Amino acid sequence: MSYVYRQVLQRLTGYFNRAERTALQLLIQRLIVAAGGIERIGSYKVMVPFSGGKDSAYTVAFLRAAQLSIANRSPATFHLRIATLRHPGMTYAVMENIHRCYSALFLYDDPRVEVLMVDQQQVRPFRVDSRFSAAGRERARSDMLLTGHLTAGESRATFCNSGYLGLADFYARAACWGTGIGALVNGDSRKEQKQYVAWAMRLAQGLDMLPSDWRNQSFNGVLKTVSQVGHAYYRELYDEGAEPIGRLWAYPNKAIVPAFISIFDLVSCHADDHWPLLTEFLNFQFDDLSFNFSESDSATPMLMAHVRGLQALYLRGRSYQEGVSEYLLQANALMRSKQMPQRLVDQAMAAYDSPSKIETRRVLANAHALDVYGLNEAQLVCLLFAPFVNSGQLLEVFLRHCHPGMLVALPDLHKALMGQQVPDQITQWLVETSGLSKVGLQSLYGKQRVDFSDPTSLIARVAAGDPDKLRVIRADGIQALMPETVFVR
Repeated sequence: MSYVYRQVLQRLTGYFNRAERTALQLLIQRLIVAAGGIERIGSYKVMVPFSGGKDSAYTVAFLRAAQLSIANRSPATFHLRIATLRHPGMTYAVMENIHRCYSALFLYDDPRVEVLMVDQQQVRPFRVDSRFSAAGRERARSDMLLTGHLTAGESRATFCNSGYLGLADFYARAACWGTGIGALVNGDSRKEQKQYVAWAMRLAQGLDMLPSDWRNQSFNGVLKTVSQVGHAYYRELYDEGAEPIGRLWAYPNKAIVPAFISIFDLVSCHADDHWPLLTEFLNFQFDDLSFNFSESDSATPMLMAHVRGLQALYLRGRSYQEGVSEYLLQANALMRSKQMPQRLVDQAMAAYDSPSKIETRRVLANAHALDVYGLNEAQLVCLLFAPFVNSGQLLEVFLRHCHPGMLVALPDLHKALMGQQVPDQITQWLVETSGLSKVGLQSLYGKQRVDFSDPTSLIARVAAGDPDKLRVIRADGIQALMPETVFVR
């Protein structure tokens, strides 16, 4: 296999320009110093997160080049752990990109490499055909439904809050698995890293956490802080007994204080700078279902565009196409702010450039929602009306717009939501119409809709305090926040 690995290295570095070759040598020196010298490099383990996105694919390739370069001139090289967070927004196209990258770099059979996937509490080897776990699907469905109803479908809160909070759990599980790691390599800038830490620290304020907990910006300290914030968040979201069982937060269970090695100054995040490496060597295929920018996000932009279309159609008396177009304006600005190549911007926008294409995307979005969350379009519309919160204040409005035949049963529906005895078919109708459980419905009935100006609501603060964000104006005139970047690229 030594000959095979040399061939991989030769092909890989053949795509590097002079600046990248110089940067590769600098990275090698950083790793050797972090390991404590070349004589210790063979027992040193480095972890890099891999979302399946173009930037993280390039970072993985860069680390692989460093690993093979050291092996080519030394008796041993460092071990490489590559970890992927399996979340609802990860399409099969993204999984295939990861698989093609691993295959091109000959990672699967290299004993010096671990390719892992974290799905809920499970850490297991990556497999391209792995489905999102049943437990993960149920958790994502429950979190999304309750948050969506409490916020009337505010997109960042509905689709992304759980993802942001789950990031610390992912890092803890991936880093602590097995024998742990010696270093965490990240391609984000120091500014982006500080913004995530500052976001976590702000959320921790007011939660009766000791200053020594939330001011500690070490790896373990940040993970512990976000985990504690997560506990408080889900206590607000769920009533006792309403949450699906099995949520466990990982704390670092080893005395690991890995070195944090940023390579932001060594790698370029401009896809045009390494386009041939991505498309020819790694066989990376850009996924217009995710607008080419959110492979690492916790939601699929196609689904968020779909929800915006449904909001326009059912709540604002406008067309579905108009709502989608509003989202496309934001997505276009977001892609440009991330300096996406124009060809990728054009590709994403072209998928929506006619009414027939928008309808096709509507079908695809509904199929994705059904596959990942088990929800149909009618249940998403129910979420947007938020008819159960505030003691069912908007239940009659919802029925008049979407289910006028059920107006006669309005008193019984309220009784069912209060937990009183009603015919079984009433409760069954509520469950089927919303996608919520009986316990979830009754929990929502006793809760108030989230006020995004309320500083005591973690649901509001997590969404409104997204680190590294792009400010946008929603079509209804309410200022909202959309993150400019994600944290595992």
